[in-house]
Amino acid sequence: MSLSFEGSVVLITGAGGGLGREYALAFAERGASVVVNDLGADTKGGGKSSAAADKVVEEIRAKGGKAVANYDSVEEGEKLIQSALDAFGRIDVVVNNAGILRDRSFARISDLDWDLIHRIHLRGSFLVTRAAWNHMKKQKFGRIIMTTSAAGIYGNFGQANYSAAKLGLLGLSNTLAIEGSKYNVYCNTIAPVAGSRLTEDVMPPDLLASLKPEYVAPLVLWLCHEACQENGGLFEVGAGWIGKLRWERTLGQIVRQKNKPMAPEAVRDQWDKICDFTGATKPKSLQDSMALMMNVLSDVESEVKANPTAAAGSISPTEAVGQKLPPTAFTFTHTQCILYALGVGMSTKDPDHLRFLYEGHPEFSCLPTFGVIPSQSALMDGGLSSIPGLDIDLTQILHGEQYLEIYRPLPTSGTLTSEATVVDLLDKGSGALLLLDMNTYSGNELVAYNQFSVFVVGAGGFGGKRTSEKAKAPIPPPKRAPDAVVTDSTTKDQAALYRLSGDWNPLHIDPSFAAMAGFKAPILHGLASYGFAARHVLKQFADNDPSRFKAIKARFVKPVIPGQSLQTEMWKEGNRIHIQCKVKETGDVVLAGAYVDLHGTSEASPENLTRGGALQSDLVFAEIGRRMKDAGSELVKKVNAVFGWEITKDGKSAAQWTIDLKNGGGTLNRGPYSGKVDVTFTASDEDFMEVVQGKLNPQKAFFSGKLKVKGNIMLSQKLEVILKDYAKL
Repeated sequence: MSLSFEGSVVLITGAGGGLGREYALAFAERGASVVVNDLGADTKGGGKSSAAADKVVEEIRAKGGKAVANYDSVEEGEKLIQSALDAFGRIDVVVNNAGILRDRSFARISDLDWDLIHRIHLRGSFLVTRAAWNHMKKQKFGRIIMTTSAAGIYGNFGQANYSAAKLGLLGLSNTLAIEGSKYNVYCNTIAPVAGSRLTEDVMPPDLLASLKPEYVAPLVLWLCHEACQENGGLFEVGAGWIGKLRWERTLGQIVRQKNKPMAPEAVRDQWDKICDFTGATKPKSLQDSMALMMNVLSDVESEVKANPTAAAGSISPTEAVGQKLPPTAFTFTHTQCILYALGVGMSTKDPDHLRFLYEGHPEFSCLPTFGVIPSQSALMDGGLSSIPGLDIDLTQILHGEQYLEIYRPLPTSGTLTSEATVVDLLDKGSGALLLLDMNTYSGNELVAYNQFSVFVVGAGGFGGKRTSEKAKAPIPPPKRAPDAVVTDSTTKDQAALYRLSGDWNPLHIDPSFAAMAGFKAPILHGLASYGFAARHVLKQFADNDPSRFKAIKARFVKPVIPGQSLQTEMWKEGNRIHIQCKVKETGDVVLAGAYVDLHGTSEASPENLTRGGALQSDLVFAEIGRRMKDAGSELVKKVNAVFGWEITKDGKSAAQWTIDLKNGGGTLNRGPYSGKVDVTFTASDEDFMEVVQGKLNPQKAFFSGKLKVKGNIMLSQKLEVILKDYAKL
């Protein structure tokens, strides 16, 4: 189906030639009403003429399109937008394209050279966009394009003024993307490479001829269409190629100690680690950046040093990491599902809750956060005591953080099997932080993934690392008022009720035991507060539809006394709902750095996938995982690589799998992988099965485009070792 802009009003600055002209013609051809702005100046900003804009308007009208000319400078942004309003009554799209060049080596740049470039590129884009902003907000729609340059992204000799202005546009665009998101006003940035007045003097003629503006315009049109949900993106484009850019950050190194000055010598000595991009992260927001800083501050405060209370040799990360706990089976009926729902505050007073409380309801379902219950039995049954290299006092365990991801709607009865792996062990000085990944299966089908962050008080000081790229990081909420707030009262018996779901710790029921732990009364389970917050999001943003639930992450901060009220603050950012849970009576934060990820209403949700037929490849990967178990360590020695699989269905991403044969004893994971993947294979569910069953030759699949490979393609040879020699496929 072709993209139409019928009824849309588009303003393009600098549209008298080159890229701007191409944009104007393309928008008009697809039904848009176009304001063609061009001051008619030369490439250095001198002169003025109406001829360029008039010529483009004539071209559009000659083809039956609608267009008007505007000859104002972008420094008069209000006049440009008023032209659109006067001619067409609204403004939907702004493409900031106008620009000039005044190239000089840095030592020769005059004040005028600097100021004029910034006035046209950066300030001009600001003024035009500001004039359109409130109109777009009121109509709940707008699309904005900022034009940066490779010179702004990478730098270029002789263009210090131009580079600074162009990178400034990227920062402006990123902030507008955040501020406009809730109003359906999206802003993206392009870095085009094309023949134009600005490039004709710096490119060879043959290259200039091949870099046509029409090879850029299609990207601009897609980013400006109402169906495009891209926001805050940065794209390089030219010669028919389009690529998206993102930031990458090394894991870095802490180079200071608590209560000691930070010295340049420490920076020098750790420089290689500071600059090592192995396992690099890809921050996407200010919240991602601040989350790292908060972890650094926490690590510095709990400085790792010799711990006289930790028994020598009691913890050995090299022995513990990669170890698997004994599998546990959890058999349940609808009774456990209902008990759990009551334990996290559901009540028959709310008719919407009946689908989780009454087994006879036509849509009877299990709350998604029930997914923590089958996996926690692995901890409750003393499985930690069986791990080599982990000689710890189980009475000193605290639950620090929890991540849960649901891949299929949970069954309301049956037997679920959970398999746990120690993925990392961190030295926090005052204690040890244990990261446990747990996969929960219903038969052969993976239904849930949990990551438990368990803090062992007094077990630090063993000399281990303090951070892990494998940890699911908490993310602070946006710095604005929440979009929704829900308050719910807990009952005096809330903990007594929740413990019936399997957490029998006397801390939550016995006053004398709670007093010994320093609490004035038994406290509510952290996972109960977790369940309260999750169902608040489910009701507020997903109409209580459990198939919309994807994942939840939270850090447990302070306890709740049964009878107190829980207040959940929520910020919607796309399909991610940031949450912060407080005790209303005291203001104490209970859950921090928390968020819930939802499936979009039009996405192939887990429930929809199940209804339409589960992925056939799920069963294959489950079998690969089972058959690899006994040979994990041997495979790591032979292969030493991380393989990723992207499985698609009906043209959309449906599943991600990672076979990690580099870290620990070898693991199979479903869902996003936080580490570095050496090679990624992409195939449809159907084509994957054809390859596995031997009906489709992998090489033919690759050359026909049915199997795509990204990364170290030579590692595909080692994949055969896994699939044939060990998985027996």
